[in-house]
This record gives sequence, structure tokens and C-alpha cells, in this order.
Amino acid sequence: MSKEQFKEFVKSKPELATYVANNEMTWQKFYELYDLYGEDESVWSKYTNQPKTKKISDYMEKFDPDSLQKHIENAQKALDIFSELATKTTENINNNIKPNIARPLSKFFGD
Repeated sequence: MSKEQFKEFVKSKPELATYVANNEMTWQKFYELYDLYGEDESVWSKYTNQPKTKKISDYMEKFDPDSLQKHIENAQKALDIFSELATKTTENINNNIKPNIARPLSKFFGD
């Protein structure tokens, strides 16, 4: 494998430059991989965008709509309980507060 072929290969895989920029790999190591394996996708898929899309698809495969529905129902129950408590508290406050009626000056001790 020549250096020119490697350069052309790198031009087709611009994602490799981010690994070098982040000091995760060097061009020398990439060249050694290229020299050993060539353009074999099983080697280069680790460094290209393909695994990222696979991770998203794996997440979607593991998605369980029944579990989501249960979580929504539990949240709805919690909101209903909170709403009921808030309503009862408001009713208790309204029932316990008596209007402040000023007593006439001529009334003493409940006359």
C-alpha cells in the first residue's frame, strides 16, 4: 500500500482527522492499520460514523412502548393525587377562615 493510496483513502474518510485532532490516534497508527488491513470496513467502522447510527438504531430496537405507557400512567396518578390534595387544602383553608367582623363598641364579653 502506498502513501498516495492512503492519502486518497483519508480524503474519503474525513472523520479520521477528528481522532488525530483529539489526540486519540495518530496518522502513523492509521497508516499502519491501512497497511495491514487495507480498506476493510470492519476495521474502519470503529472510526467512521457508522457505529453512531447503529447506536441510535439499537436504542430504537430496545424502546418499549408499554413501559412508556406505564410511566405516563404513574405520572398521571401522581398529578391526580397532588391535585386532590391541593383542592382539599384550599377547601380547608376556606372553611376555617372566618370573616373578621368588627364588634360594636357597646358589646363586651359576648353581651
